[in-house]
Amino acid sequence: MYAVVQQNYVSITAATDLRQVKNFLTKNGFENNRNNDYFNPKLGIIIEDLHDENVLTKEDIFYFIDTVFYLTPEFWK
Repeated sequence: MYAVVQQNYVSITAATDLRQVKNFLTKNGFENNRNNDYFNPKLGIIIEDLHDENVLTKEDIFYFIDTVFYLTPEFWK
């Protein structure tokens, strides 16, 4: 896991479909616990604030911008 503190401008090629974001995250072990917030109990990672302005789509690839994340004690095991 890496923190990005500076990024290049991402030009979008499509509007982000939050249903596709949910599908992508679910396939990667994340559970939608409320609104646009997700939790992966196996990895111990919580990610929040994944609304359509914080997940950009360019050529069918999601770019997570300004995502809030937390690490639970499970992450450190």
